[in-house]
Amino acid sequence: MSTEPKKTEPQSGEDRVIHEVDGIQEYDNQLPNWWLATLFITVVFGVGYFYVYHQAQLTDLPNAAFQKESERQAAEEAKRTGVVTSAALLSLSRDGTKVSEGKATFESTCAACHRADGGGNIGPNLTDGFWLHGGSPENIYTTISKGVADKGMAAWGPQLGSDRVQAVTAYILTLRGTNVAGGKAPQGTAEN
Repeated sequence: MSTEPKKTEPQSGEDRVIHEVDGIQEYDNQLPNWWLATLFITVVFGVGYFYVYHQAQLTDLPNAAFQKESERQAAEEAKRTGVVTSAALLSLSRDGTKVSEGKATFESTCAACHRADGGGNIGPNLTDGFWLHGGSPENIYTTISKGVADKGMAAWGPQLGSDRVQAVTAYILTLRGTNVAGGKAPQGTAEN
């Protein structure tokens, strides 16, 4: 009896033995076409995904899109219920349309006292980190809406309505920390 393993010949002309170790033969077989197609589609998808989301930034990443949608829903909820929250006001400050609307209202009604750039004239500077009546979004909204009679700040809520007061608040939130040149000296308490 021979102890040498029996060698089998390849079944087709495509199969070729690349090498043999300990009686185990390794053939050079072609991968199935479905497997190669899956590989190439995955690679093309990965390159496209990387380009769209990370290189060209043509759209938001899923987490950022979820955050924007959550903020939009919070703003709609505030509008529907009439309850204004800091989260809703902050989301409005990221909405370019609402900020533009707020800027137009600010320039027509607030610029006389606060300057067109928010640097302060008769009223305080809105671009620094100091606030007389609180710098939180809700405090800013309340100050605009209800006014501060002893400081000469009119209550704009009845004249502008809640939507326009929210828009002005959103615009003022974009001014915070810009520290415009020639702005009025800081007044009030420092807030971040």
